[in-house]
Amino acid sequence: MTTPPSGLRERKKQATREALREAALRLAVERGPDQVRVEDIAEAAGVSPRTYNNYFASREQAIVSAVTADREVRIAAAVAARPAGVRLADAVTEAVVEQYTNTGEREHEALLLITTRTALRDAFLDTTAGIEHPLTEVIAERLGDAGAHTARVLAASVTAAVRIALESWLRPANAGAAGSFAAGGLVVPSGSLPDQLRAALAPLAPAFDAAERHTQP
Repeated sequence: MTTPPSGLRERKKQATREALREAALRLAVERGPDQVRVEDIAEAAGVSPRTYNNYFASREQAIVSAVTADREVRIAAAVAARPAGVRLADAVTEAVVEQYTNTGEREHEALLLITTRTALRDAFLDTTAGIEHPLTEVIAERLGDAGAHTARVLAASVTAAVRIALESWLRPANAGAAGSFAAGGLVVPSGSLPDQLRAALAPLAPAFDAAERHTQP
């Protein structure tokens, strides 16, 4: 059997991933998340459950992917697109806020579902880990070869800050200071998400500034 070219293979994989997350969101909206099985999503997308498992580890991952798909890549691209004269701390903050708050109707539907189930909220929070690698690469490019280790530390810090902001935003009203999500049920997001993100990222600004100063002649 002839192996398809790598470009075609990647496009097919991307098409399958998109079909699965679209099917997962549609079925979750129609039936409710608890009434959707992995087998149902796979059938709706025209693939086998085994193929499904090559892309997502759970139904929650597939549903959440409808709102978070490729966000980490878009954040990195937005940072890279900022003019060189823009302060790196500002470039990162604006990119994160932009990509987490500019949502369309489909993403809004997914967010409404996410606030109703603990498992969906957990899967949503877990997606922040994906920010680190692409952001490391773009920060390292900005800082130069000598900044590779620093770039990784900064990107990991941004990832942690974003998760903290989202946890605060999604914290149940009765969760207390620890912000436990164990009780489940509907959560009404608290405060402004852009404000939460900016506040969480603000303490990192001095570290970004110091890293940039070290790259200057």
